Amino acid sequence: MDVIVIGEPLVEFSAPAPLTDADTFRLSFSGDALNAAVAAAATGAHVALVTRVGDDEFGERLIRFAAAHGVDTRWMRPGPGSTGAYAVGADPGGERAFAYMRAGSAASRMGPADVAAAPLGEARVLLVSGVTAALSPSCAHAVRHAAEIVAAAGGAVVYDPNFRGRLTTPGQAAAALAAVAPHATLVTPSCPGDSLPLLGTADAAATARAALRLGARAVAVTQGAAGVLLASGDAPPEAIPAVPAPVVVDQTGAGDAFAGTVAARLATGAPLRAAVRAGMAAAAVSLAGQGGTGRIATPHEIDGLL
Repeated sequence: MDVIVIGEPLVEFSAPAPLTDADTFRLSFSGDALNAAVAAAATGAHVALVTRVGDDEFGERLIRFAAAHGVDTRWMRPGPGSTGAYAVGADPGGERAFAYMRAGSAASRMGPADVAAAPLGEARVLLVSGVTAALSPSCAHAVRHAAEIVAAAGGAVVYDPNFRGRLTTPGQAAAALAAVAPHATLVTPSCPGDSLPLLGTADAAATARAALRLGARAVAVTQGAAGVLLASGDAPPEAIPAVPAPVVVDQTGAGDAFAGTVAARLATGAPLRAAVRAGMAAAAVSLAGQGGTGRIATPHEIDGLL
């Protein structure tokens, strides 16, 4: 198993206009975990998504969607609760508003038993996020438990803080980051979206230092058009320029494409810097699609941009 992703896939209703004005929506499937898993699978990695979906038609469609995109769905299990959903209004400038319909969802009922049923000890890389940790106390416990298992088995752990103010508080999200960071091979906070509420700074270098102090082995601070600041150990941080996007339609899911591609490249033996650059290229390609899985980069496209 190259990559295991833990989190909640969602039914997505996306519109190219603000939610206050939109009256036509496109149905698709998204959620940070699904976006990342699909991006990772597109690189050719063997990727499994561990989650619960509702025992309903949308749950069935989500499983079929993931399988069609190369994701191992054996641990996408139907169960009590509904399948989560959200509506998003977006424009090319990336000003997005999300309305979530996931309270009491099937995925929010995940716990350590769900992740223990997956082959975590065989995973080269585990990818988890602050979104998953914010779904419920049992999900937060599952994220910590999974990180501990994979790290103890010698695998790599990638943690994307992915702060969402509608799901959690800065204090709770910071606590989730602090709990996972000591087990993390790489943490990928955005600056200032994650760094300001969780680490109290809008400075990329200070963000990297703060995450390293929490115990992470490496930090990739994503800064949108300003690129990525990569830091690890005692080495000076390296500023990696952004990869220009060929087309910009919607920024939804770009960070997930980055995280998923980085995890997949690390799992297949790429050095950290090369994996980060590949993630940046995948994120640039993803901007051409509407919604979180509207445009998935191929390995050829990634290598071409680089």
